[in-house]
Amino acid sequence: LFLLCAASGLLLAAVAAIPPPEEAARMARYVLHSCDWGALATLSAQEGLRGRPFANIFSLSDGPPGPCGGSGVPYLYLTDMEISVQDLEVNSNASLTVSLAQTPYCRKHKYDPQNPLCAHIIFVGSIVKVNDSEADIAKKALFTRHPEMESWPKDHNWFFAKFNITNIWVLDYFGGLKIVTPEEYYSVKP
Repeated sequence: LFLLCAASGLLLAAVAAIPPPEEAARMARYVLHSCDWGALATLSAQEGLRGRPFANIFSLSDGPPGPCGGSGVPYLYLTDMEISVQDLEVNSNASLTVSLAQTPYCRKHKYDPQNPLCAHIIFVGSIVKVNDSEADIAKKALFTRHPEMESWPKDHNWFFAKFNITNIWVLDYFGGLKIVTPEEYYSVKP
């Protein structure tokens, strides 16, 4: 089944186009599933920055690459040693931005990352540690896209987390942001 999904993923990737602008929920799922990292913004708990916005880059995954893998849930592999994770321990609220600018799509079409046609999605919500029953799903999602994670130092006490989405904004065309509810988002496939 995995080989079938991988083969169909390569075939679909060769012929599939991004979702049309009128399918904002599908676009949000597509962009997240296409991205391997995002910019996570927290409210800083650090001395001298307390209460100010603080953005940092994190590797993420909603599932293995290809059409059979995306759950829509952004999973992360975190350690308490990381400065943004320390912020999240004080206030778990955050925003996460992912953009097709990190894929070949925007370069191929010569779209600047700020051009609305180079779609980006802004998620708002909170970061939570996954429970034991979800840890295997998160591990598979992350380690298939980021295999080096498996060899990261064990003494850093890495843990799996997910971004609990409460709000979604899509910018994929001219005319402003589109609002997508989490229910709409999770009900479509990328």
